Amino acid sequence: MAGNQLGKTRAGGAEWAMHLTGRYPDWWQGKVFDCPVRMWAAGVTGESTRDNPQRILIGPPQQQAAWGTGMIPADAILSTMAGRAPGALDSVVVAWGGGGDVQAGESVLSFKSYEKGREKWQGETLHGVWFDEEPPLDMYSGGLTRTNATGGITIVTFTPLLGMSDVVLRFLSAGEMEKMVKG
Repeated sequence: MAGNQLGKTRAGGAEWAMHLTGRYPDWWQGKVFDCPVRMWAAGVTGESTRDNPQRILIGPPQQQAAWGTGMIPADAILSTMAGRAPGALDSVVVAWGGGGDVQAGESVLSFKSYEKGREKWQGETLHGVWFDEEPPLDMYSGGLTRTNATGGITIVTFTPLLGMSDVVLRFLSAGEMEKMVKG
């Protein structure tokens, strides 16, 4: 949670690329998956998902020849499935691991949007859900549920444009809330 144009989406894309490829830098101290993963990257609309997380992860949506210039390198993109909006992807199969003692495998990344509603978010078991922009609370809760069985992660990259929403309040400690009340 931070201001506009500060690199939140880029940071989210960098983390998702590490998990999807299994290529973790030596300095990484965050979550590490030791197997191929199933993950979602989501935005408010299909177009905003294409123009933000998809662009950061894959490359410019309008230039298919440049796919592989995003955070997921070209040599790791095994296949793509087209989405509904022009230039949008529904999903990407990503080469995972294969270095040293790590067996090679395939991760799957799917792109989602909030506009389709909570019902389209049911059923899947995932290693991670990335919300790029603040989701409605029911979708946020649904995303958390998708990762329960895997011990997975959920990240949200957003500017709190909706003010002190239920989602924003989940990220504030009691001490931070008290400071705001006291002014």
